[in-house]
Amino acid sequence: MSRPTLRPVNGNAPQRDAFDPRIKYIRVRSEPDARFVEFDFAIGDPSLFVELVLPHGAFKKFCEINAVVHMTLEQIAAVDSEMQKWRYGEETLMATNHART
Repeated sequence: MSRPTLRPVNGNAPQRDAFDPRIKYIRVRSEPDARFVEFDFAIGDPSLFVELVLPHGAFKKFCEINAVVHMTLEQIAAVDSEMQKWRYGEETLMATNHART
């Protein structure tokens, strides 16, 4: 099963591959030794996710039942970039100030 990826179209902004509801993505955000696993869970598109928290055993079972795949570094970067745009805007003073830190 192939994963949706971002790819440039004629040198323009990246275009997403088709939405595939069979693919379920996770991105673990907590430290490995944390009491609970904090993670993002997405179906079909890594950028449309919910934040979840489960104990380690439940997380392992959740991943098995859903046959999840980990988001790639490229997908994580794309999600983080979009989150930055929503948080700070693209052409704002705050966006410029935040980029320097």
